[in-house]
Amino acid sequence: MTSNPVGQERKLHKGTNWWGAFVIGLAGPILVTGIDPPAVQALGAAAIPLLAVTTAIGVLLCLFAAELAAVMPHRTGGLPSYTTESFELVHPATATHLGGLSAWAYWLGWFPVAPINMILASAYITQLFSIPQGPSFLPFGGLGSPITLSVLIISVVAIAIMYVPAYFGIKLGAEFATILGIVSMAPLTILILLPLFHPSSIHLSNLAGFHFAPGVLGSPTLILAWMFVMTWSVLAMEAAACYLGECRNPARDAKIAMTMEGVYGFFIFVFMAVALVAVLGVAKDADPLTIFTSLITAVTGSSGGWVQWALGLPLIVALLLSVLNAIMGCARSLYQASEDGMLPRWFGHLNTHGVPARAMAFNVVCSFLVLLFGSPLRIYIFSNMGYLFSAGLVFFAYFAHRQTRPTIHRPVRLPGFMRWLSLAIGLFVLVLWLFGGWNSPAIVIGTPSHTLFFVGVLILAAYIPLHMWRRITDRRRPHTTPTPITTHTPEPEPEPEPV
Repeated sequence: MTSNPVGQERKLHKGTNWWGAFVIGLAGPILVTGIDPPAVQALGAAAIPLLAVTTAIGVLLCLFAAELAAVMPHRTGGLPSYTTESFELVHPATATHLGGLSAWAYWLGWFPVAPINMILASAYITQLFSIPQGPSFLPFGGLGSPITLSVLIISVVAIAIMYVPAYFGIKLGAEFATILGIVSMAPLTILILLPLFHPSSIHLSNLAGFHFAPGVLGSPTLILAWMFVMTWSVLAMEAAACYLGECRNPARDAKIAMTMEGVYGFFIFVFMAVALVAVLGVAKDADPLTIFTSLITAVTGSSGGWVQWALGLPLIVALLLSVLNAIMGCARSLYQASEDGMLPRWFGHLNTHGVPARAMAFNVVCSFLVLLFGSPLRIYIFSNMGYLFSAGLVFFAYFAHRQTRPTIHRPVRLPGFMRWLSLAIGLFVLVLWLFGGWNSPAIVIGTPSHTLFFVGVLILAAYIPLHMWRRITDRRRPHTTPTPITTHTPEPEPEPEPV
């Protein structure tokens, strides 16, 4: 890794287009493997409308991000970077802090995708290849769940391998993601459509009334606690936005990539749940691979080892794609926050391939640590204290951007009333973050402790010492000033604001 030549500023490479952003962003819809099976097992058919509502919020988040990305083509890192600039005219100092905190929260939300999905993928690998599990570890006591030695080793090795294509630039990363995306998403899409070719396998009575599973008593607390956990997965369709700043034509590519991501994501998250309930009813105490295999068996009548192999291998590939995005995506957010002068300069270093290699390596190391929690659902909770906070800020940011810049030219422009809808969703997400996050440990994983909630809050609070360190190091560099936030509209073109 060479240092920058004197007088030459290294920039992120414009090395992809809407397709590259879309396929890497498929890491969001792939998270269906981790949320739909446990949601259906716990809630029954009632999981479907909850997934539909939360996923619809994710679709709107994609549309808002597309408009903001098209008008800020110079910024990378997705949602947090739009937050920074959207609040700039409200209060510049507040805007930079909101952007910096949002980037750190976004990192907390996204980097755990790598350890979560490798825990799942490693379990499938050991199952398919009959690899001995080895001894179990419980490093965090009651805060985590046991993780076996084989799962731990496979996960560490796979995460390290996924760092390689991420290191060599967005072009190679997009090409690698294209292969993984096609191999993984095609079987998942077929899995949803398969019951339509065998109508006798569909039992509409399972869907009638979208009732809760037997023994489950519905309540606002139960609903909000599960919606809190669901948002960690279903909002992740916005992952494509992390790479729009590296597209050659962001104004055009933002609209295409984010719209496709939102539509396809809604289809995957909602109709996978419909297929599982319509065919199986409520499947209890089974991992996702077993549940999906049971779906194929119930529809086609086929059984045996080949079914698990035909489904297990694409699922492993799907999870690896999500690991790749987890390493790459939120590293861009840390990079942009460093460029804005809010996080340490270390995160802003680009390698010779024009990617934030240090920030990505930081994600890899932190992923190794989070593997030791063992349980995806437990990781969801403290991770979503960051992710939902960051995503919620974007709804307020979109409202602020439309209110403070009503006449600028917008290559992508939603109807005027959407800013009020964005504000309303932002308020709902704030309630969901506080109330749902507080109650989810007890309801979703059955522990009375709120420790996971506070773990998330404490990691969020780590932004303060990180920012203070940046300020201290900046004062030691008297001839260098933080990179200012660049205005995104050199010559505004007035447009009447729709009523």
